[in-house]
Amino acid sequence: MIKYSKKELIKGIKNSERVLLSRAITLAESQKEEHRKYIHGIIEKLLPDTGKSLRIGITGVPGVGKSTFIESFGAYLISLGHKVAVLTIDPSSKQSGGSILGDKTRMPQLALNDNAYIRPSPAGISLGGVAGKTREAMLLCEAAGYNIILVETVGVGQSETAVSEMVDAFLLLMLSGAGDELQGIKKGIMESADIIAINKCDGDNIKKSKEAQMEYKRAVQMFPRKFENWVTEVLTVSALENMGMEEIWQKILKFESLSKKFNHFERNRSGQLINWFETELHFLLNHHLMKTKGIQDKVKTMKSKISKGEISSFRAADIIFYEFLSKVS
Repeated sequence: MIKYSKKELIKGIKNSERVLLSRAITLAESQKEEHRKYIHGIIEKLLPDTGKSLRIGITGVPGVGKSTFIESFGAYLISLGHKVAVLTIDPSSKQSGGSILGDKTRMPQLALNDNAYIRPSPAGISLGGVAGKTREAMLLCEAAGYNIILVETVGVGQSETAVSEMVDAFLLLMLSGAGDELQGIKKGIMESADIIAINKCDGDNIKKSKEAQMEYKRAVQMFPRKFENWVTEVLTVSALENMGMEEIWQKILKFESLSKKFNHFERNRSGQLINWFETELHFLLNHHLMKTKGIQDKVKTMKSKISKGEISSFRAADIIFYEFLSKVS
């Protein structure tokens, strides 16, 4: 049962009421079709209030200090007068399906700030380091008046670049002193990054961080450019000591300005809308296919036959697909 009316949720979100914003995101993350349709109706009404924020994706290698960086960077942005929403994507518990990590405990100061909103979401089975409903959460936060949206991903992996398809700027956090600086990370994630920041540039690690910075600067020269006059910036920061936050922000603003000047920003946003449409369409097709009477049992049978070598995966997929078509036609 849905506790709030659409009118109450819409009004509450527009008034930046955190409880109602959180309720709306929970409905968006629900697997129930009733909830999905309900929240999509609300988002439709809120669309005129969305799209005005700057969306920044943040990812990094394990142990790079993403949460510490986001707390420091978020506090800096708030000091400039911004309202910051942090959408953190956590590994999922196999038992409950919920988030394993507690991002509000990892960002204690930011969590207490009235101009910040932190929402941890379980990654579930979604690929790309982002939760399946990150897009909806982003739009709801924008409607609530948050003009900077930070999307923290699970971590670096083969399909981690999915986050770059839903943000305006993509920041990659790296570490120095881990052997060959260009090993242990996929080339694709580096090519997707608009800015690379080498974190933990403090204490005895300053020299190594500067050396890593020079190595990455040489590497990014070989990557294809997203648009004219932009080569991926490589900076050093210390989230622990709150150093480098202003420089990071200025580089992001420079990237935003140039991307708008060369029409990259608009093309990127348009591409995101198409991507979101295709993602939703694929979800609905799969959802309704698996709900069609007799299909789930047929899928189990086909899996058994495939594992025994009795049928090819291609042939099995064809059988399921055409049976589905016969049932819905």
